[in-house]
Amino acid sequence: MRSQRFISRGWSPLTSSRKRGIGNPMWWGPQHGPTSPEREKEGIDSETGMAEEGQRGGYSRLAGDEEVATASGGGGGGGGGDYDERKLRLLGYEPQLKRNLSLLSNFAVSFSIVSVLTGITTLFGTGLQFGGPATMVYGWPIAGAMTLVVGLAMAEICSAYPTSGGLYFWSARLCSHRRWGPFASWLTGWFNIVGQWAVTTSVDFSLAQLIQVIILLSTGGNNGGGYMASKYVVIAFHAAILLSHAAINSLPITWLSFFGQFAAAWNMLGVFVLMIAVPTVATERASAKFVFTHFNTENNAGIHSNFYIFVLGLLMSQYTLTGYDASAHMTEETKNADRNGPIGIISAIGISIIVGWGYILGITFAVKDIPYLLSPDNDAGGYAIAEVFYLAFKSRYGSGIGGIICLGIVAVAIYFCGMSSVTSNSRMAYAFSRDGAMPLSSVWHKVNKHEVPINAVWLSALISLCMALPSLGSLVAFQAMVSIATIGLYVAYALPILFRVTLARKHFVPGPFNLGRCGVAVGWAAVLWVATITVLFSLPVSYPVTKDTLNYTPVAVGGLFLLVLSSWLLSARHWFKGPITNLDG
Repeated sequence: MRSQRFISRGWSPLTSSRKRGIGNPMWWGPQHGPTSPEREKEGIDSETGMAEEGQRGGYSRLAGDEEVATASGGGGGGGGGDYDERKLRLLGYEPQLKRNLSLLSNFAVSFSIVSVLTGITTLFGTGLQFGGPATMVYGWPIAGAMTLVVGLAMAEICSAYPTSGGLYFWSARLCSHRRWGPFASWLTGWFNIVGQWAVTTSVDFSLAQLIQVIILLSTGGNNGGGYMASKYVVIAFHAAILLSHAAINSLPITWLSFFGQFAAAWNMLGVFVLMIAVPTVATERASAKFVFTHFNTENNAGIHSNFYIFVLGLLMSQYTLTGYDASAHMTEETKNADRNGPIGIISAIGISIIVGWGYILGITFAVKDIPYLLSPDNDAGGYAIAEVFYLAFKSRYGSGIGGIICLGIVAVAIYFCGMSSVTSNSRMAYAFSRDGAMPLSSVWHKVNKHEVPINAVWLSALISLCMALPSLGSLVAFQAMVSIATIGLYVAYALPILFRVTLARKHFVPGPFNLGRCGVAVGWAAVLWVATITVLFSLPVSYPVTKDTLNYTPVAVGGLFLLVLSSWLLSARHWFKGPITNLDG
Protein backbone atom coordinates (compact mmCIF):
# COMPACT_ATOMS: atom_id res chain seq x y z
CA MET A 1 0.00 0.00 0.00
CA ARG A 2 1.39 3.40 -1.00
CA SER A 3 1.47 6.09 1.65
CA GLN A 4 1.00 9.74 0.82
CA ARG A 5 3.41 11.46 3.22
CA PHE A 6 4.69 14.91 2.57
CA ILE A 7 8.35 14.89 1.64
CA SER A 8 10.60 16.23 4.35
CA ARG A 9 14.06 17.57 3.71
CA GLY A 10 15.22 15.46 6.60
CA TRP A 11 13.42 12.28 5.56
CA SER A 12 15.09 9.33 3.92
CA PRO A 13 13.62 6.08 2.62
CA LEU A 14 16.78 4.51 4.00
CA THR A 15 15.98 5.66 7.52
CA SER A 16 13.24 4.42 9.81
CA SER A 17 10.29 6.78 9.87
CA ARG A 18 9.67 5.99 13.52
CA LYS A 19 13.26 6.85 14.37
CA ARG A 20 12.90 10.22 12.64
CA GLY A 21 9.45 10.83 14.04
CA ILE A 22 7.68 11.41 10.74
CA GLY A 23 5.04 8.76 10.76
CA ASN A 24 2.28 11.32 10.23
CA PRO A 25 1.61 13.58 7.28
CA MET A 26 3.39 16.89 7.60
CA TRP A 27 4.67 19.80 5.57
CA TRP A 28 7.93 18.74 4.04
CA GLY A 29 9.79 21.96 4.71
CA PRO A 30 11.83 23.10 7.66
CA GLN A 31 10.24 21.36 10.62
CA HIS A 32 10.45 17.63 10.29
CA GLY A 33 11.16 15.89 13.50
CA PRO A 34 12.40 16.61 16.98
CA THR A 35 15.56 18.53 17.74
CA SER A 36 18.37 16.25 18.83
CA PRO A 37 21.94 16.77 20.08
CA GLU A 38 23.12 14.55 17.22
CA ARG A 39 21.54 16.86 14.64
CA GLU A 40 23.17 19.91 16.24
CA LYS A 41 26.49 18.11 16.41
CA GLU A 42 26.28 17.34 12.69
CA GLY A 43 25.85 21.05 11.98
CA ILE A 44 22.15 20.82 11.28
CA ASP A 45 20.06 23.84 12.17
CA SER A 46 17.24 22.63 14.39
CA GLU A 47 14.95 25.40 13.17
CA THR A 48 15.35 24.86 9.44
CA GLY A 49 16.42 21.24 9.37
CA MET A 50 19.17 22.24 6.97
CA ALA A 51 22.93 22.28 7.22
CA GLU A 52 24.46 25.45 8.52
CA GLU A 53 26.69 27.47 6.23
CA GLY A 54 29.87 25.62 5.40
CA GLN A 55 28.40 22.22 6.28
CA ARG A 56 27.36 19.48 3.96
CA GLY A 57 23.67 19.01 4.45
CA GLY A 58 20.28 19.46 2.93
CA TYR A 59 18.41 16.49 1.66
CA SER A 60 21.59 14.50 0.88
CA ARG A 61 22.98 14.70 4.41
CA LEU A 62 19.76 13.97 6.16
CA ALA A 63 18.59 11.39 3.64
CA GLY A 64 21.68 9.21 3.67
CA ASP A 65 24.76 10.98 2.39
CA GLU A 66 26.94 7.90 2.70
CA GLU A 67 24.63 5.82 0.50
CA VAL A 68 24.57 8.54 -2.17
CA ALA A 69 28.35 8.89 -2.12
CA THR A 70 28.81 5.13 -2.42
CA ALA A 71 26.33 4.84 -5.29
CA SER A 72 27.93 7.70 -7.20
CA GLY A 73 31.48 6.57 -6.83
CA GLY A 74 32.51 9.23 -4.39
CA GLY A 75 29.72 11.69 -4.71
CA GLY A 76 30.49 12.82 -8.20
CA GLY A 77 27.38 11.56 -9.89
CA GLY A 78 27.41 9.56 -13.05
CA GLY A 79 26.86 6.27 -11.28
CA GLY A 80 24.26 4.95 -13.69
CA GLY A 81 20.73 3.68 -13.20
CA ASP A 82 21.07 2.45 -9.61
CA TYR A 83 22.47 5.79 -8.51
CA ASP A 84 19.78 7.70 -10.40
CA GLU A 85 17.00 5.66 -8.84
CA ARG A 86 18.47 5.94 -5.37
CA LYS A 87 18.79 9.70 -5.66
CA LEU A 88 15.19 9.94 -6.87
CA ARG A 89 14.10 7.95 -3.83
CA LEU A 90 16.11 10.29 -1.61
CA LEU A 91 14.02 13.08 -3.10
CA GLY A 92 10.90 11.12 -2.14
CA TYR A 93 9.77 9.45 -5.36
CA GLU A 94 9.53 5.84 -6.45
CA PRO A 95 10.87 5.52 -10.04
CA GLN A 96 7.94 4.87 -12.40
CA LEU A 97 9.18 6.12 -15.77
CA LYS A 98 11.60 4.17 -17.94
CA ARG A 99 15.09 5.67 -17.64
CA ASN A 100 16.43 5.28 -21.15
CA LEU A 101 17.53 8.76 -22.32
CA SER A 102 21.18 9.58 -22.90
CA LEU A 103 22.74 13.02 -22.66
CA LEU A 104 22.23 13.40 -26.42
CA SER A 105 18.54 12.49 -26.13
CA ASN A 106 18.00 14.84 -23.20
CA PHE A 107 19.69 17.67 -25.10
CA ALA A 108 17.69 16.86 -28.23
CA VAL A 109 14.35 17.39 -26.49
CA SER A 110 15.26 20.90 -25.33
CA PHE A 111 17.08 21.80 -28.55
CA SER A 112 14.11 20.79 -30.67
CA ILE A 113 11.76 22.82 -28.44
CA VAL A 114 13.97 25.91 -28.59
CA SER A 115 14.10 25.23 -32.36
CA VAL A 116 15.61 28.33 -33.95
CA LEU A 117 13.89 27.40 -37.20
CA THR A 118 10.55 27.68 -35.41
CA GLY A 119 10.99 30.89 -33.46
CA ILE A 120 13.03 32.93 -35.91
CA THR A 121 10.96 31.88 -38.92
CA THR A 122 7.58 32.61 -37.37
CA LEU A 123 8.66 35.96 -35.87
CA PHE A 124 11.05 37.14 -38.57
CA GLY A 125 8.45 39.72 -39.59
CA THR A 126 8.40 41.13 -36.05
CA GLY A 127 12.16 41.50 -36.16
CA LEU A 128 12.00 43.27 -39.52
CA GLN A 129 9.23 45.61 -38.36
CA PHE A 130 10.92 46.66 -35.14
CA GLY A 131 14.48 47.63 -35.99
CA GLY A 132 15.08 45.25 -38.87
CA PRO A 133 18.55 43.76 -39.47
CA ALA A 134 20.33 45.66 -36.68
CA THR A 135 17.82 44.57 -34.04
CA MET A 136 18.00 40.92 -35.11
CA VAL A 137 21.77 40.73 -35.62
CA TYR A 138 22.66 42.41 -32.32
CA GLY A 139 19.56 41.62 -30.31
CA TRP A 140 19.99 37.88 -30.75
CA PRO A 141 23.39 37.62 -28.98
CA ILE A 142 22.20 39.97 -26.22
CA ALA A 143 19.08 37.90 -25.53
CA GLY A 144 21.14 34.74 -25.99
CA ALA A 145 23.77 35.73 -23.44
CA MET A 146 21.17 36.59 -20.81
CA THR A 147 19.20 33.43 -21.57
CA LEU A 148 22.40 31.47 -20.98
CA VAL A 149 22.70 33.16 -17.59
CA VAL A 150 19.15 32.04 -16.73
CA GLY A 151 19.97 28.55 -18.01
CA LEU A 152 23.12 28.30 -15.88
CA ALA A 153 21.18 29.23 -12.75
CA MET A 154 18.50 26.66 -13.59
CA ALA A 155 21.05 23.97 -14.42
CA GLU A 156 22.69 24.27 -11.01
CA ILE A 157 19.36 23.72 -9.26
CA CYS A 158 18.44 20.91 -11.66
CA SER A 159 21.62 19.08 -10.70
CA ALA A 160 20.62 19.19 -7.04
CA TYR A 161 16.99 18.13 -7.62
CA PRO A 162 16.67 16.00 -10.80
CA THR A 163 12.94 15.29 -10.86
CA SER A 164 10.24 15.55 -13.53
CA GLY A 165 8.54 18.25 -11.48
CA GLY A 166 11.42 20.56 -12.16
CA LEU A 167 10.69 24.19 -11.33
CA TYR A 168 7.84 23.79 -8.84
CA PHE A 169 9.70 21.07 -6.95
CA TRP A 170 12.76 23.31 -6.80
CA SER A 171 10.71 26.20 -5.41
CA ALA A 172 9.28 23.99 -2.69
CA ARG A 173 12.72 22.73 -1.68
CA LEU A 174 14.35 26.14 -1.76
CA CYS A 175 11.60 28.20 -0.11
CA SER A 176 12.37 27.07 3.43
CA HIS A 177 9.32 28.48 5.15
CA ARG A 178 6.52 26.28 6.44
CA ARG A 179 3.80 28.70 5.31
CA TRP A 180 5.15 29.98 2.00
CA GLY A 181 6.91 26.87 0.70
CA PRO A 182 3.72 25.19 -0.56
CA PHE A 183 2.47 28.48 -2.03
CA ALA A 184 5.79 29.00 -3.84
CA SER A 185 5.47 25.51 -5.27
CA TRP A 186 1.82 26.10 -6.27
CA LEU A 187 2.55 29.43 -7.96
CA THR A 188 5.62 28.18 -9.82
CA GLY A 189 3.93 24.98 -10.92
CA TRP A 190 0.87 26.64 -12.42
CA PHE A 191 2.86 29.33 -14.22
CA ASN A 192 5.13 26.61 -15.57
CA ILE A 193 2.44 24.25 -16.80
CA VAL A 194 0.17 26.95 -18.27
CA GLY A 195 3.19 28.52 -19.94
CA GLN A 196 4.09 25.15 -21.44
CA TRP A 197 0.55 24.64 -22.73
CA ALA A 198 0.71 28.10 -24.28
CA VAL A 199 4.02 27.22 -25.95
CA THR A 200 2.56 24.05 -27.46
CA THR A 201 -0.51 25.98 -28.61
CA SER A 202 1.52 28.73 -30.27
CA VAL A 203 4.01 26.33 -31.88
CA ASP A 204 1.38 24.07 -33.42
CA PHE A 205 -0.81 27.01 -34.42
CA SER A 206 2.25 28.54 -36.11
CA LEU A 207 2.69 25.31 -38.05
CA ALA A 208 -0.97 25.37 -39.09
CA GLN A 209 -0.52 28.95 -40.33
CA LEU A 210 2.67 28.01 -42.20
CA ILE A 211 0.81 25.16 -43.91
CA GLN A 212 -1.79 27.74 -44.91
CA VAL A 213 0.98 29.88 -46.49
CA ILE A 214 2.56 26.88 -48.24
CA ILE A 215 -0.81 26.01 -49.78
CA LEU A 216 -1.31 29.65 -50.79
CA LEU A 217 2.06 29.85 -52.57
CA SER A 218 1.66 26.38 -54.12
CA THR A 219 -1.64 27.38 -55.73
CA GLY A 220 -0.44 30.64 -57.29
CA GLY A 221 0.18 32.98 -54.39
CA ASN A 222 -1.81 35.88 -53.04
CA ASN A 223 -1.54 37.74 -56.34
CA GLY A 224 -2.16 34.74 -58.57
CA GLY A 225 -5.48 33.44 -57.30
CA GLY A 226 -3.96 31.11 -54.71
CA TYR A 227 -6.11 29.37 -52.09
CA MET A 228 -6.16 31.04 -48.68
CA ALA A 229 -7.45 28.59 -46.08
CA SER A 230 -10.12 29.91 -43.72
CA LYS A 231 -9.64 30.16 -39.98
CA TYR A 232 -11.72 27.00 -39.56
CA VAL A 233 -9.41 25.06 -41.85
CA VAL A 234 -6.41 26.39 -39.91
CA ILE A 235 -7.96 25.13 -36.66
CA ALA A 236 -8.54 21.75 -38.32
CA PHE A 237 -4.85 21.66 -39.27
CA HIS A 238 -3.98 22.55 -35.69
CA ALA A 239 -6.17 19.76 -34.29
CA ALA A 240 -4.69 17.18 -36.68
CA ILE A 241 -1.16 18.21 -35.73
CA LEU A 242 -1.92 17.91 -32.01
CA LEU A 243 -3.58 14.53 -32.55
CA SER A 244 -0.47 13.20 -34.27
CA HIS A 245 1.77 14.63 -31.55
CA ALA A 246 -0.26 12.92 -28.84
CA ALA A 247 -0.11 9.63 -30.76
CA ILE A 248 3.68 9.83 -31.13
CA ASN A 249 4.10 10.71 -27.47
CA SER A 250 2.11 7.61 -26.53
CA LEU A 251 4.92 5.45 -27.91
CA PRO A 252 7.67 3.99 -25.67
CA ILE A 253 10.44 6.37 -24.63
CA THR A 254 12.90 4.64 -26.98
CA TRP A 255 10.86 5.93 -29.92
CA LEU A 256 10.72 9.42 -28.45
CA SER A 257 14.48 9.29 -27.99
CA PHE A 258 14.90 8.46 -31.68
CA PHE A 259 12.49 11.17 -32.82
CA GLY A 260 14.13 13.69 -30.52
CA GLN A 261 17.60 13.03 -31.89
CA PHE A 262 16.29 13.12 -35.45
CA ALA A 263 14.56 16.44 -34.69
CA ALA A 264 17.77 17.94 -33.31
CA ALA A 265 19.70 16.83 -36.40
CA TRP A 266 16.96 18.18 -38.69
CA ASN A 267 17.04 21.56 -36.96
CA MET A 268 20.81 21.74 -37.19
CA LEU A 269 21.05 20.68 -40.84
CA GLY A 270 18.00 22.74 -41.80
CA VAL A 271 19.61 25.91 -40.49
CA PHE A 272 22.80 25.31 -42.47
CA VAL A 273 20.91 24.46 -45.67
CA LEU A 274 18.69 27.54 -45.51
CA MET A 275 21.31 30.04 -44.36
CA ILE A 276 23.48 29.06 -47.34
CA ALA A 277 20.93 28.23 -50.03
CA VAL A 278 18.57 31.21 -49.77
CA PRO A 279 21.12 34.06 -50.02
CA THR A 280 23.13 32.11 -52.61
CA VAL A 281 20.13 31.61 -54.89
CA ALA A 282 18.87 35.21 -54.57
CA THR A 283 19.90 37.33 -57.57
CA GLU A 284 19.90 40.46 -55.43
CA ARG A 285 21.57 40.35 -52.05
CA ALA A 286 21.82 42.89 -49.28
CA SER A 287 25.19 44.45 -48.54
CA ALA A 288 27.11 43.73 -45.36
CA LYS A 289 26.51 47.34 -44.35
CA PHE A 290 22.75 46.81 -44.63
CA VAL A 291 22.84 43.57 -42.63
CA PHE A 292 24.98 44.93 -39.80
CA THR A 293 23.95 48.57 -39.60
CA HIS A 294 20.49 49.16 -41.09
CA PHE A 295 17.96 50.06 -38.41
CA ASN A 296 14.38 50.08 -39.63
CA THR A 297 12.21 52.78 -38.06
CA GLU A 298 9.31 52.51 -40.52
CA ASN A 299 7.15 50.25 -38.38
CA ASN A 300 3.71 51.76 -39.05
CA ALA A 301 3.08 51.43 -35.31
CA GLY A 302 3.48 55.05 -34.28
CA ILE A 303 6.69 54.28 -32.37
CA HIS A 304 9.66 56.57 -33.03
CA SER A 305 12.07 55.94 -30.13
CA ASN A 306 14.98 53.85 -31.38
CA PHE A 307 15.43 52.21 -27.97
CA TYR A 308 11.74 51.35 -27.77
CA ILE A 309 11.85 49.88 -31.27
CA PHE A 310 14.92 47.82 -30.42
CA VAL A 311 13.29 46.45 -27.27
CA LEU A 312 10.18 45.33 -29.16
CA GLY A 313 12.41 43.65 -31.75
CA LEU A 314 13.96 41.54 -28.99
CA LEU A 315 10.68 39.61 -28.72
CA MET A 316 11.72 37.44 -31.67
CA SER A 317 14.90 36.37 -29.90
CA GLN A 318 13.44 35.90 -26.44
CA TYR A 319 10.39 33.98 -27.68
CA THR A 320 12.67 31.60 -29.55
CA LEU A 321 15.02 31.02 -26.63
CA THR A 322 12.55 29.36 -24.30
CA GLY A 323 11.40 25.84 -23.45
CA TYR A 324 14.80 24.52 -22.37
CA ASP A 325 13.35 23.51 -19.00
CA ALA A 326 12.33 20.36 -20.88
CA SER A 327 15.71 18.85 -19.98
CA ALA A 328 14.75 19.16 -16.31
CA HIS A 329 11.32 17.61 -16.86
CA MET A 330 12.96 14.63 -18.61
CA THR A 331 15.46 13.88 -15.82
CA GLU A 332 13.48 10.95 -14.39
CA GLU A 333 13.91 9.30 -17.80
CA THR A 334 17.55 10.36 -18.24
CA LYS A 335 20.62 8.37 -17.26
CA ASN A 336 23.06 10.18 -14.93
CA ALA A 337 20.33 12.77 -14.51
CA ASP A 338 22.10 15.12 -12.11
CA ARG A 339 24.81 15.68 -14.73
CA ASN A 340 23.08 15.13 -18.06
CA GLY A 341 19.98 17.18 -17.21
CA PRO A 342 21.95 20.37 -16.48
CA ILE A 343 24.25 19.81 -19.46
CA GLY A 344 21.16 19.33 -21.64
CA ILE A 345 19.87 22.76 -20.57
CA ILE A 346 23.14 24.59 -21.16
CA SER A 347 24.05 22.87 -24.43
CA ALA A 348 20.56 23.44 -25.89
CA ILE A 349 20.84 27.17 -25.19
CA GLY A 350 24.47 27.52 -26.27
CA ILE A 351 24.16 25.67 -29.56
CA SER A 352 20.87 27.44 -30.34
CA ILE A 353 22.57 30.82 -29.88
CA ILE A 354 25.29 29.91 -32.38
CA VAL A 355 23.16 28.33 -35.10
CA GLY A 356 20.39 30.89 -34.63
CA TRP A 357 22.74 33.80 -35.22
CA GLY A 358 24.03 32.12 -38.37
CA TYR A 359 20.45 31.62 -39.57
CA ILE A 360 19.60 35.29 -38.98
CA LEU A 361 22.71 36.46 -40.83
CA GLY A 362 22.16 34.15 -43.79
CA ILE A 363 18.50 34.99 -44.34
CA THR A 364 19.01 38.72 -43.77
CA PHE A 365 21.47 38.82 -46.68
CA ALA A 366 18.49 37.89 -48.89
CA VAL A 367 16.38 40.79 -47.58
CA LYS A 368 15.98 43.87 -49.78
CA ASP A 369 12.64 45.67 -49.55
CA ILE A 370 11.40 45.49 -45.94
CA PRO A 371 8.06 47.32 -46.47
CA TYR A 372 7.15 44.94 -49.32
CA LEU A 373 8.06 41.85 -47.28
CA LEU A 374 5.73 43.03 -44.52
CA SER A 375 2.90 44.01 -46.86
CA PRO A 376 -0.22 41.80 -46.81
CA ASP A 377 -0.40 42.34 -50.57
CA ASN A 378 2.69 40.26 -51.39
CA ASP A 379 2.45 36.67 -52.65
CA ALA A 380 2.83 35.19 -49.16
CA GLY A 381 0.11 37.43 -47.73
CA GLY A 382 2.54 39.31 -45.47
CA TYR A 383 4.39 36.27 -44.11
CA ALA A 384 7.80 37.94 -44.37
CA ILE A 385 10.24 35.06 -44.38
CA ALA A 386 8.06 32.99 -46.72
CA GLU A 387 8.18 35.88 -49.17
CA VAL A 388 11.99 36.03 -48.80
CA PHE A 389 12.32 32.34 -49.69
CA TYR A 390 9.78 32.57 -52.51
CA LEU A 391 11.34 35.64 -54.14
CA ALA A 392 14.88 34.29 -53.86
CA PHE A 393 14.11 31.25 -56.01
CA LYS A 394 11.65 33.01 -58.28
CA SER A 395 14.20 35.71 -59.13
CA ARG A 396 16.69 33.11 -60.37
CA TYR A 397 14.57 30.30 -61.76
CA GLY A 398 11.30 32.05 -62.60
CA SER A 399 9.48 29.81 -60.13
CA GLY A 400 9.21 29.93 -56.37
CA ILE A 401 8.94 26.15 -55.93
CA GLY A 402 12.38 26.04 -54.33
CA GLY A 403 11.23 28.55 -51.74
CA ILE A 404 8.20 26.39 -50.99
CA ILE A 405 10.50 23.41 -50.42
CA CYS A 406 12.53 25.56 -48.01
CA LEU A 407 9.31 26.32 -46.14
CA GLY A 408 8.71 22.58 -46.00
CA ILE A 409 12.06 22.16 -44.22
CA VAL A 410 10.93 24.73 -41.66
CA ALA A 411 7.52 23.05 -41.31
CA VAL A 412 9.14 19.74 -40.37
CA ALA A 413 11.25 21.51 -37.74
CA ILE A 414 8.17 23.19 -36.28
CA TYR A 415 6.37 19.84 -36.25
CA PHE A 416 9.13 18.28 -34.17
CA CYS A 417 9.19 21.34 -31.93
CA GLY A 418 5.51 20.80 -31.15
CA MET A 419 6.09 17.09 -30.62
CA SER A 420 8.83 17.76 -28.07
CA SER A 421 6.67 20.42 -26.42
CA VAL A 422 3.96 17.83 -25.79
CA THR A 423 6.62 15.51 -24.37
CA SER A 424 7.75 18.17 -21.90
CA ASN A 425 4.15 19.23 -21.10
CA SER A 426 3.12 15.70 -20.29
CA ARG A 427 6.04 15.12 -17.90
CA MET A 428 5.24 18.32 -16.07
CA ALA A 429 1.55 17.37 -15.85
CA TYR A 430 2.54 13.87 -14.68
CA ALA A 431 4.74 15.24 -11.90
CA PHE A 432 2.33 17.99 -10.83
CA SER A 433 -0.58 15.55 -10.63
CA ARG A 434 1.62 13.02 -8.82
CA ASP A 435 1.90 15.65 -6.11
CA GLY A 436 -1.87 16.17 -6.07
CA ALA A 437 -1.87 19.71 -7.45
CA MET A 438 -4.22 19.20 -10.41
CA PRO A 439 -7.92 18.35 -10.62
CA LEU A 440 -8.33 14.58 -11.12
CA SER A 441 -4.68 14.11 -10.22
CA SER A 442 -5.08 10.36 -9.81
CA VAL A 443 -5.97 10.13 -13.50
CA TRP A 444 -3.17 12.22 -14.97
CA HIS A 445 -0.18 10.65 -13.24
CA LYS A 446 -0.91 7.08 -14.34
CA VAL A 447 1.58 5.40 -16.65
CA ASN A 448 0.88 2.69 -19.24
CA LYS A 449 2.68 -0.61 -19.83
CA HIS A 450 5.45 1.25 -21.68
CA GLU A 451 6.02 3.42 -18.59
CA VAL A 452 4.70 6.49 -20.42
CA PRO A 453 2.32 8.98 -18.68
CA ILE A 454 -0.21 8.53 -21.45
CA ASN A 455 -3.14 10.31 -19.78
CA ALA A 456 -0.99 13.38 -19.21
CA VAL A 457 0.05 13.26 -22.88
CA TRP A 458 -3.53 13.44 -24.13
CA LEU A 459 -4.47 16.03 -21.51
CA SER A 460 -1.70 18.32 -22.78
CA ALA A 461 -2.85 17.94 -26.37
CA LEU A 462 -6.49 18.60 -25.46
CA ILE A 463 -5.76 21.74 -23.47
CA SER A 464 -3.49 23.08 -26.21
CA LEU A 465 -6.33 22.60 -28.69
CA CYS A 466 -8.77 24.42 -26.41
CA MET A 467 -6.34 27.32 -26.02
CA ALA A 468 -6.35 27.80 -29.81
CA LEU A 469 -10.14 28.00 -30.12
CA PRO A 470 -10.34 31.74 -29.25
CA SER A 471 -8.62 32.38 -32.60
CA LEU A 472 -11.95 31.58 -34.27
CA GLY A 473 -13.52 34.59 -32.63
CA SER A 474 -10.64 37.01 -32.21
CA LEU A 475 -6.94 36.81 -33.01
CA VAL A 476 -6.44 39.44 -30.32
CA ALA A 477 -7.87 37.10 -27.68
CA PHE A 478 -5.75 34.25 -28.97
CA GLN A 479 -2.58 36.34 -28.95
CA ALA A 480 -3.33 37.42 -25.39
CA MET A 481 -3.57 33.81 -24.32
CA VAL A 482 -0.38 32.62 -25.99
CA SER A 483 1.53 35.67 -24.73
CA ILE A 484 1.84 33.66 -21.51
CA ALA A 485 4.21 31.40 -23.45
CA THR A 486 7.16 33.75 -23.01
CA ILE A 487 6.54 35.82 -19.88
CA GLY A 488 4.64 33.11 -17.99
CA LEU A 489 7.41 30.58 -18.52
CA TYR A 490 10.16 33.01 -17.60
CA VAL A 491 8.35 33.94 -14.39
CA ALA A 492 8.32 30.23 -13.55
CA TYR A 493 12.03 30.05 -14.39
CA ALA A 494 12.86 33.00 -12.14
CA LEU A 495 10.96 31.98 -8.99
CA PRO A 496 13.14 29.02 -7.90
CA ILE A 497 16.26 30.99 -8.85
CA LEU A 498 15.06 33.85 -6.64
CA PHE A 499 14.53 31.46 -3.72
CA ARG A 500 17.94 29.91 -4.30
CA VAL A 501 19.74 33.28 -3.98
CA THR A 502 17.65 34.52 -1.05
CA LEU A 503 15.97 32.03 1.28
CA ALA A 504 18.24 29.11 0.38
CA ARG A 505 21.46 31.04 -0.06
CA LYS A 506 23.14 29.51 2.98
CA HIS A 507 21.73 25.99 2.97
CA PHE A 508 21.53 25.16 -0.76
CA VAL A 509 23.62 22.05 -1.47
CA PRO A 510 24.58 21.87 -5.17
CA GLY A 511 24.82 18.66 -7.14
CA PRO A 512 27.66 17.57 -9.44
CA PHE A 513 27.00 20.55 -11.73
CA ASN A 514 27.53 23.73 -9.75
CA LEU A 515 28.66 27.30 -10.28
CA GLY A 516 30.71 27.56 -7.12
CA ARG A 517 31.07 31.07 -5.76
CA CYS A 518 29.52 32.51 -8.92
CA GLY A 519 26.18 30.82 -8.24
CA VAL A 520 24.57 33.68 -6.32
CA ALA A 521 25.78 36.38 -8.73
CA VAL A 522 24.56 34.39 -11.74
CA GLY A 523 21.24 33.82 -10.00
CA TRP A 524 20.69 37.51 -9.32
CA ALA A 525 21.60 38.40 -12.91
CA ALA A 526 19.02 35.85 -14.12
CA VAL A 527 16.28 37.22 -11.85
CA LEU A 528 16.98 40.82 -12.92
CA TRP A 529 16.88 39.87 -16.60
CA VAL A 530 13.51 38.14 -16.22
CA ALA A 531 12.16 41.16 -14.33
CA THR A 532 13.42 43.42 -17.12
CA ILE A 533 11.88 41.49 -20.01
CA THR A 534 8.62 41.09 -18.09
CA VAL A 535 8.29 44.87 -17.99
CA LEU A 536 9.57 45.50 -21.52
CA PHE A 537 7.35 42.91 -23.18
CA SER A 538 4.31 44.33 -21.41
CA LEU A 539 4.70 47.71 -23.12
CA PRO A 540 2.32 48.77 -25.93
CA VAL A 541 3.45 47.65 -29.39
CA SER A 542 1.43 50.24 -31.29
CA TYR A 543 0.15 53.78 -30.85
CA PRO A 544 -2.48 55.03 -30.44
CA VAL A 545 -3.53 52.20 -28.17
CA THR A 546 -6.92 50.68 -29.03
CA LYS A 547 -8.65 47.45 -28.11
CA ASP A 548 -7.16 45.88 -31.24
CA THR A 549 -3.61 47.14 -30.71
CA LEU A 550 -3.38 46.84 -26.92
CA ASN A 551 -0.62 44.54 -25.68
CA TYR A 552 -2.62 42.04 -23.66
CA THR A 553 0.44 40.33 -22.15
CA PRO A 554 0.13 42.03 -18.73
CA VAL A 555 -3.61 41.32 -18.77
CA ALA A 556 -3.06 37.63 -19.54
CA VAL A 557 -0.20 37.16 -17.08
CA GLY A 558 -1.96 39.21 -14.42
CA GLY A 559 -5.14 37.23 -14.98
CA LEU A 560 -3.25 33.97 -14.58
CA PHE A 561 -1.68 35.23 -11.36
CA LEU A 562 -5.08 36.21 -9.96
CA LEU A 563 -6.53 32.80 -10.84
CA VAL A 564 -3.63 30.98 -9.21
CA LEU A 565 -3.75 33.22 -6.14
CA SER A 566 -7.53 32.90 -5.80
CA SER A 567 -7.42 29.12 -6.09
CA TRP A 568 -4.76 29.09 -3.39
CA LEU A 569 -6.63 31.34 -0.98
CA LEU A 570 -10.02 29.73 -1.50
CA SER A 571 -8.99 26.10 -1.61
CA ALA A 572 -5.45 24.85 -2.16
CA ARG A 573 -3.94 26.36 1.00
CA HIS A 574 -6.05 23.97 3.02
CA TRP A 575 -4.77 20.80 1.34
CA PHE A 576 -1.74 21.41 -0.88
CA LYS A 577 1.40 21.11 1.22
CA GLY A 578 3.97 20.83 -1.55
CA PRO A 579 5.43 17.73 -3.23
CA ILE A 580 4.46 14.44 -1.62
CA THR A 581 6.22 11.10 -1.58
CA ASN A 582 4.89 8.05 -3.40
CA LEU A 583 7.28 5.65 -1.71
CA ASP A 584 6.00 2.58 0.09
CA GLY A 585 5.74 3.12 3.80
